[in-house]
Amino acid sequence: MRMTDKLAGLSAGAATTLAALPALAQEATGPIKAPDAAAMAGMVDKGDTTWMLISSALVLMMAIPALGLFYGGLVRSKNMLSVLMQVFVIVAIVAICWVTYGYSLAFTGGSPYIGGLSKAFLAGVGTGSYAATFSNNVYIPEYAFVIFQMTFACITPGLIVGAFAERIKFWPLMIFSVLWLTIVYLPMAHMVWYWAGPDFLPDNTSDAGLLWGWGALDFAGGTVVHINAGIAGLMGCIAIGKRVGFGKENMAPHSLTMTMIGASLLWVGWFGFNAGSNLEANGLAALAFINTFVATAAAAVAWVLVEQLRHGRPSLLGAVTGAVAGLVAVTPASGFATPMTSIVLGLVVSPVCFFFVSVVKAKLKYDDSLDVFGVHGIGGIIGAIATGIVADPSLGGQGFFDYTQFPAVAGAYDMGTQVWVQIKAVAVTLVWSGGVSFLLFKVLDMTLGLRPTADDERQGLDQTSHGESAYNM
Repeated sequence: MRMTDKLAGLSAGAATTLAALPALAQEATGPIKAPDAAAMAGMVDKGDTTWMLISSALVLMMAIPALGLFYGGLVRSKNMLSVLMQVFVIVAIVAICWVTYGYSLAFTGGSPYIGGLSKAFLAGVGTGSYAATFSNNVYIPEYAFVIFQMTFACITPGLIVGAFAERIKFWPLMIFSVLWLTIVYLPMAHMVWYWAGPDFLPDNTSDAGLLWGWGALDFAGGTVVHINAGIAGLMGCIAIGKRVGFGKENMAPHSLTMTMIGASLLWVGWFGFNAGSNLEANGLAALAFINTFVATAAAAVAWVLVEQLRHGRPSLLGAVTGAVAGLVAVTPASGFATPMTSIVLGLVVSPVCFFFVSVVKAKLKYDDSLDVFGVHGIGGIIGAIATGIVADPSLGGQGFFDYTQFPAVAGAYDMGTQVWVQIKAVAVTLVWSGGVSFLLFKVLDMTLGLRPTADDERQGLDQTSHGESAYNM
């Protein structure tokens, strides 16, 4: 299948290829060998390296400040600073976890479910080690790959925060984030994005993540990031319970201006998220870029049209929510779809997400504060399954390449089969992340306690958790 996924690092002289690599230099017939360190060094393009570092910075911008401002504007003013603090410190903690053990567990071999600790503390990673890309004989510095993947790990637990915003203690949330990263995110990243590499397939066909081995397509994180965080958020808001006064008090966003700024920064940063996932600055990166652009635009327009039909007027909140839904849905499909099918994806995802956040949530009466499940969870499910459709070459999609053939060749594409694989990948994500996340929330609630007192919650977490205020009154 076409390599959509991130790769594990190739250390200098090491024998393991990274996840999602294209075929390496080889003879058409005869033994396949990875280039040595000296050869790899000559296959690094400064343009690709530059693009990956820029993309990493763009994804970090998505987490801070974009996500913080987007979420912060949606809560009441008494909780603005608490949301900013939660998102900011999660990024800092996860970054440390990533370089000490996270990268190794996600992107080294070991089993279909999780990697090993051979690269713990970045052992063997240096300025002379390299990560393969999607093209033969093209590499990037392994540090660039480590950094890029680190930004994904940093933003994903931050997304969960919005589901139970305004009603959780700070330090238990930080502990949850570390545990969730370790037990949920790292296995998911490994299962979806890791494999041994095409040069070792004849002898190591089993050295791949579980979902990778199934042939699941996920260009930039529909399962690993959005469904993963969305279902975890739903489990969190159910386990923690509703906000004090939910359904009785006005809980409208305190600053849609802040939310619009945050959403705009998310849109810009998402180009690094999706186009950067190609690992090279080439035509496929440009395809992911334009698909991200137009799917988001279509979803924003679709949401305000739905509001016009339903409520008789569009809203800024609806426009930015639709944009985020479009960004989420196109993420797994961004490197496979065409601009036209991406527009269709954007037009489809907004009405479905609108239904979930306005009808289903009200019907089931769960308090997903900022609609993390309704947008990221549902949008991610739609995008992940639709990837199997829009990737079809008959619709202009990229299809997939069969890297068990040397040199790699385009494989015959069966839309029905691929869609079924995508559904199975979604199901695994929902069951694993949902089940483990709920268990983590319940254990932490019984041991440390997740909720502040009712009085503290009424006063606002800015003061009761941090002794500060976002605004001076």
